[in-house]
Amino acid sequence: MNPTSLGLRAAVCAAAIALLAPVAVQAQNIAVVNGKSVPKARVDALMKQAAQAGQPIPPEMESRARDVVVMQEIFAQEAERRGLAATPEYKQQMELARTRVLIDQLRSDFMKNNQPSEADMKAEYDKVKAEAGGGTEYKARHILVEKEEDAKALIAQLKSGAKFEDLAKKSSKDPGSAQNGGDLDWASPGNYVAEFSSAMTKLKKGEVTEQPVKSQFGWHVIRLDDTREQSFPAFEEVKPQLQQRLTQVRLQKFQEDLRAKARTDYKFSSQ
Repeated sequence: MNPTSLGLRAAVCAAAIALLAPVAVQAQNIAVVNGKSVPKARVDALMKQAAQAGQPIPPEMESRARDVVVMQEIFAQEAERRGLAATPEYKQQMELARTRVLIDQLRSDFMKNNQPSEADMKAEYDKVKAEAGGGTEYKARHILVEKEEDAKALIAQLKSGAKFEDLAKKSSKDPGSAQNGGDLDWASPGNYVAEFSSAMTKLKKGEVTEQPVKSQFGWHVIRLDDTREQSFPAFEEVKPQLQQRLTQVRLQKFQEDLRAKARTDYKFSSQ
């Protein structure tokens, strides 16, 4: 092949590449608004934000995101046409936005590079488990009324064969448990006020308090349904929470260290 043919082929290839280049660029854009290209990256960013927020991503989501991005470009161009980009208010808001974005990026970068190890999470798990300790959980029911005589009347009805759950639904003033027949579910004594927990822990399974129990909420009639030893979730079950907790602790310390190292001179304007 002679030099002339080689030169001709190179020229043809160069021309082909030049023709294809705009096509490749256009593929990265979703629209052109008044001669200005709208990059697909804006749509991708919206989709990513929705996914990070835990929002469901239906099939039509990307189409809606494209419409939103195009409309945003139309509004932005109109704002620029009116000269709003030169106003002090715009510049102030842009500076605030710049600061927020930089801070978010700093936090994301720190958290990405400071994830706790498996050993760190296991140590935290053992610590929390030790602090929680053991103990007994109680499954109880109660009926809450305003007057002592009303509570005594309920106890009398129970002794006569009335069903505790029915009386709770009818008479209890506790909105959280009344409709469930007074059921308080499983809880440790520390979850209740002292007067309530003291009376509850003295009961045997199936027993009802012989006398009304007074607390800051009113008068209680209590029945103990069951007891069990307090359980603690397995490490694998709470591993995500441990990871989040330790990362937040490290982020907090990072912020405090930055604040301690920074030289800050406050200046207050006179009123």
